Amino acid sequence: MRGSGKLAAGVLAGVLLASGSAAASGDPVRAAVGDLVGEGGFPGAVVQVRTGEAVSRFGAGYANQATREPAGPQHRFRIASNTKAFVATVVLRLAGEGSLSLDDPVERRLPGVVRGPGYEPEKITLRMLLNHTSGVHDPLDPQFFDPYLVHGNRAHVITPSEVIRRSLTDPPSFAPGTGVKYSNTGYLVLGKVIEQVTGNDVREEIQRRILGPLGLGRTYFPLWSPFLRGPHLHGYDMRGEDMTVFSPSYDWTAGAMVSTVDDVAAFHRALLSGRLLAPAQQAELKRLVPYSDLGAYGAGVETLNLPCDGGTKTVWGNTGAGPGFSSVSMSTADGSKQIVLALNVYDLAADVHGGKRVPKPPMPAVMAALC
Repeated sequence: MRGSGKLAAGVLAGVLLASGSAAASGDPVRAAVGDLVGEGGFPGAVVQVRTGEAVSRFGAGYANQATREPAGPQHRFRIASNTKAFVATVVLRLAGEGSLSLDDPVERRLPGVVRGPGYEPEKITLRMLLNHTSGVHDPLDPQFFDPYLVHGNRAHVITPSEVIRRSLTDPPSFAPGTGVKYSNTGYLVLGKVIEQVTGNDVREEIQRRILGPLGLGRTYFPLWSPFLRGPHLHGYDMRGEDMTVFSPSYDWTAGAMVSTVDDVAAFHRALLSGRLLAPAQQAELKRLVPYSDLGAYGAGVETLNLPCDGGTKTVWGNTGAGPGFSSVSMSTADGSKQIVLALNVYDLAADVHGGKRVPKPPMPAVMAALC
């Protein structure tokens, strides 16, 4: 669905085609982040950047415009589609344990759930759901978000089952395995698969398999509460309206999690370095399906091709965007450089109706850190 996914490729493409490296003198990452904040249009930003074992973390601007609280790396934010990497990790772990196969058709795991006009659930595999080749539709009608944007009920709950049901009233985007299109609904289906296979709440599986072992104590998975816990960024739309209080119920395993830059960085470093998955499942994680000249999708992760001095550099990670928040988590292929950047603007209404979703593309900061 719109408004709850990755930072759109068009937002990324604009800067990748127009920019070279960021500021060449001083601290280029701080300079690039500084260009985003204040006059750049974002009230605040929080960053963790790593080169080898040297880690820098800092904030810029405000976590809360009303109180002028400075933004800092301790502040939580909604990570949106960065959630998908956590969910994909659990699915891949279950595959490694023999509890499921990525070649399983979704109809085998969830009989009757993915049925609608034109759908062939016996041909949609779990792998297709992971890499966005299933053709499962996302609800695109503006009315989906009317309770939040028109009626002002930010605590409104839309269950994952209802999102799936509404998605399947429209025909698939394409026959299974014949195309590539980002599908949040596909990841809601994967959340249901995890619960069917394990008999546990998907949040318990993420806690037991990832958050606990890695010590990610500032990361959590809200189910329906519209409020953020502890110190956190406030998120805004393009008009400056505070969007922080917003139920993530419809996002669930597609994008509901909350974290910090340090926790997201630790997770992605562990995941991409092979610490969380056996070799066969690590290969599935990085089995790519190209979606454009910009990059490709794996299982819950993606690649981007950065135009660095001296040639293109492929980086790995994910992006996230949802009401009030946008974020990027990327690492070089060899793991030697990494950046996690969270910004507190994303305009859901502009996403739904067409319009400018963020003040400026964030990629200059990513390029400054990784090129």
